[in-house]
Amino acid sequence: MTTLPQPPPDAPAPPPSEAALSSRRKMGWLWFVGLGSCVVLVLGLLAAPMFSRRGYRRPYQTEAVNNARQIGIALIEFESDYGKFPDPSTIAAVRSKTDTTLNLGTVSSNDYFRQLLGSQIAQSEAMFYAKTASSRKPDGVFTGTHALEKGECGFTYFLGANTKTDTPNRPLLAVPMIPGTDRFDPKPFEGKAVILTMDCSVRALNIDKDGHAILDGRNLMDPHHPIWGGHAPTIAWPE
Repeated sequence: MTTLPQPPPDAPAPPPSEAALSSRRKMGWLWFVGLGSCVVLVLGLLAAPMFSRRGYRRPYQTEAVNNARQIGIALIEFESDYGKFPDPSTIAAVRSKTDTTLNLGTVSSNDYFRQLLGSQIAQSEAMFYAKTASSRKPDGVFTGTHALEKGECGFTYFLGANTKTDTPNRPLLAVPMIPGTDRFDPKPFEGKAVILTMDCSVRALNIDKDGHAILDGRNLMDPHHPIWGGHAPTIAWPE
């Protein structure tokens, strides 16, 4: 048996092989990736409460925007059929044309939006829901006195719009207004107000510390705001 000569004790270690270098590079890369994953995980855990709080309300705003657009389409169709947006003067025409038995009053936005149900332009109560301090999901029953009952509508309606004289950006409805006032509640949509205009556009406006929705640097509900075209709206709040 042949014995290989041993290197002296003070001889330098031989250079690592290419396989060893490749293994070291692979282990270093795995360590780097693992460290990066840990950092991302920790940052994600730290940020989760913030995104959770924001995500809790954001779907309410998205729902309000989508429903506002649906109401806008129904209002435009109603105006095409009856020559005006819902107001006290269109009640008789709706009753005559449809024989509806719904309560078509003249006080709340629920009253005026019932004309959309009574005319059969709107087929569901669901579109009239928006998250507010006093609203609840509609139950889907809209026969007799059960259509858009108290709490089943979240939108405030602005009467008096005229497609022949008003600009397309004239508001038709808004949410979340504080009933009986021209102010907005900043809580449901994280300081935003949702506004539908006559061209079926939907805007999200900032609400200032006094509860005013701000458009172009001015209080939206100022009757002298150019968006109203010199004609202050009649406001119908939801029940």
